[in-house]
Order: sequence, then C-alpha cells, then structure tokens
Amino acid sequence: MTEKEIAATHIVDKDAAAYIGADATLLIVDDDGPFLRRLARAMETRGFAVETAESVAEGVAKTKITPPKYAVVDLRLGDGNGLEVIEAIRQRRDDTHIVVLTGYGNIATAVTAVKLGAIDYLAKPADADDVFAALTQRPGEKAEVPENPMSADRVRWEHIQRVYEMCERNVSETARRLNMHRRTLQRILAKRAPK
Repeated sequence: MTEKEIAATHIVDKDAAAYIGADATLLIVDDDGPFLRRLARAMETRGFAVETAESVAEGVAKTKITPPKYAVVDLRLGDGNGLEVIEAIRQRRDDTHIVVLTGYGNIATAVTAVKLGAIDYLAKPADADDVFAALTQRPGEKAEVPENPMSADRVRWEHIQRVYEMCERNVSETARRLNMHRRTLQRILAKRAPK
C-alpha cells in the first residue's frame, strides 16, 4: 500500500459503508509501524474509528478498555502471537469481525485463527481495499478462488508449517516427525514462504 493509494479519493461501496453500522470501532494490531499508520489512515478514510497497537500487550490492553466491532491483527508480533489478541477480543465480544494479516501465511495458523473467530486471512502486504472488503464481507459471501494454484514448493512449505504448529512450534519435535535434520528445518523456517 503506497502513500499515493491512501491519498487517492476512495469511492466506497455504499452497501459496504452501510454494513459497517453504528459501531465503527476498529483495532489494528501490527508491529510494522509504517504499515500500521498507513493502514490506519486508509481505514479512517473509509469510515472506521481506528485504534492502533504495536504489540500483543498493547492490543490486549486496548481490547479490555473497549472491545472493537472490527479488528485487523498481525499474527507475528514482537512480543508474541496475534492469536492472543484474538482470544482476548473473543472473551469480551463475540460479534467482532476479525481479519488476520501475516507475512508468514500458512494453512495451520489460518485454521487456528478461524477456529478462534477470525472471518478472513490475508497475506501481507495486503492493500486497504482488500482489508476493507474482508472486514465488511457479509455472512455467507465467499472469497474468490485464486487463479493460480500453489506451487509444489509452497505445498511442501505449508505441510512443514502445519506439522510445526501441531508440535507447538518445537523445532526438535517437528524435525523428528518430518524425518529431517534439525538445522535443515531451522533454515526452512527462517525463510519466507515460496510463491
């Protein structure tokens, strides 16, 4: 998302804007400061009352004060996992529309996020239009199917991530289950997801 996109005049779908409703509170939790500020400004131009947090602790604290109607939560934060923020929101409010963002997208964490109550899952960098569409998606609406299927490298990476999450992020146990050397697994986990 560029400054140019934010500065551009946004033509917002009237149905989607109406769907935001009277409670337009939005909490965005992300430890990437520039991205957080750009997304917050873009969501404000679309009609949301935005609060921001750059850590799990700050996100949970803001949730305790005012549980939001909408939330955008990054999974990987400097002080922990964004799933903790999702759990905190769900403890206080069960009607919150939660969208999960991550630069380390994988199926296992997507499934966990959905089980905790997220309504959508977007890979970073997501633009403001994608986030807005996900937040205002009506119940029963389905996301479009991607045109290109996952590559074999991506499928392998997703499988490794799923086993890693099943092993509660224990590298040694994951390597044992995958019959893989621990250092090889660490190198794979340190890399970005293949396309």
